[in-house]
Amino acid sequence: MLAMMTDPIADMLTRIRNAIMARHDYTDVPASRLKLDIARVLKREGFIKGYEVRGDGAKKSLRIYLAYTEKGEPLISGLQRVSKPGLRIYVRRKEIPRVYGGLGVAILSTPQGVMTGQEAWRRNLGGEVLCYIW
Repeated sequence: MLAMMTDPIADMLTRIRNAIMARHDYTDVPASRLKLDIARVLKREGFIKGYEVRGDGAKKSLRIYLAYTEKGEPLISGLQRVSKPGLRIYVRRKEIPRVYGGLGVAILSTPQGVMTGQEAWRRNLGGEVLCYIW
């Protein structure tokens, strides 16, 4: 029997973190709309090379292609889950956090979709702080 996952986003971030530490080119995570949106933001912000949805039906997976510098250093140096199922963290526009003095990115789930904290700020939106990436 498969174990029920309580926090699929934390699982996704952990898989990315582990793949980076093992210097893998990609990692697979079970696909969901929210994870796809997060991958889209990571790609747009230049933290990953790309992503693709694999498989069909209910067993889709999301393959995330990791990005490294010429020297082989990962472009993602840290990932942190902020809002958890047991403790959701919501912010207003004025409360959107800066990650590593602007070097990192806060990923928010807003009424207009998943976006970076900066985008949400520009669009005058608040939302749930999903994670920080730097």
